[in-house]
Amino acid sequence: MASLRFISLISACLACAALNGCASTTEGGAVGAQRSQLMLISSGELDKMAEQSYAKLKAEAGSKGELNRDAAMLKRVRAIATQIKPHTAVFRKDAPAWSWEVNVIASDQLNAFCMPGGKIMFYSGLINQLRLSDDEIAIVMGHEIAHALREHSREQVSQAIAAQTAISIGTSLLGLGQTSAEISNSVYDALIATRFSRSDESEADDIGLELSARSGYDPRAGVSLWQKMIAAKSGGNPPEFLSSHPEDAKRIERIQSLLPTVLPLYEKAPRPAH
Repeated sequence: MASLRFISLISACLACAALNGCASTTEGGAVGAQRSQLMLISSGELDKMAEQSYAKLKAEAGSKGELNRDAAMLKRVRAIATQIKPHTAVFRKDAPAWSWEVNVIASDQLNAFCMPGGKIMFYSGLINQLRLSDDEIAIVMGHEIAHALREHSREQVSQAIAAQTAISIGTSLLGLGQTSAEISNSVYDALIATRFSRSDESEADDIGLELSARSGYDPRAGVSLWQKMIAAKSGGNPPEFLSSHPEDAKRIERIQSLLPTVLPLYEKAPRPAH
């Protein structure tokens, strides 16, 4: 009976947290990317942590002479970001007013990310080694921005807090004392891990494809991008940000299935200036 009471108490506590913390962070857009998410930490708290982490990364790259070394590449990436940013309002009305920042690190890494609050970083290796077109850069950038719009990091942190809370409640009820891990450490670890679930990655694909199309970048570039990704992986140099992504074949199929939805948006959109 004691164990049943223990389980019931934990379930009740977590259910209460879920009811108070469930929300959808974005509108669905044309691709219909909308679902309830568990949010137990505020956006402001996470944005502040992201800003600090981003500043540290920039400082480290700057000290090594690796930050924004290629002026032409930096201008190119920032121009694409500028083109995409206004269209984030389709999914979040507050997003265009974020404190956006875009930088490029000179590195052979095939990587890119967008931290909470719009802190974007591209690695030159991704663009140079895969010889990305502007359309393909926009697909990658739209995908990474989508993670920030959907607040996948905040959701991941909330899940970590919920798990930590369950452990803390359990140890307290069983008289085992406090756990050694601090919730704040869980928050930080989840923020810098940048490892999202496959469902998160699929959501980011869908939203990113729509963002690029609305911004005047050809969403069909998603197919050519993934063909390049497949080639990079088969060559033993997998992009860093693909570790938890869906299988390549299924991803391309998904992109192709969404083209009838997003191509009309692209056809109506003004073309970016070059």
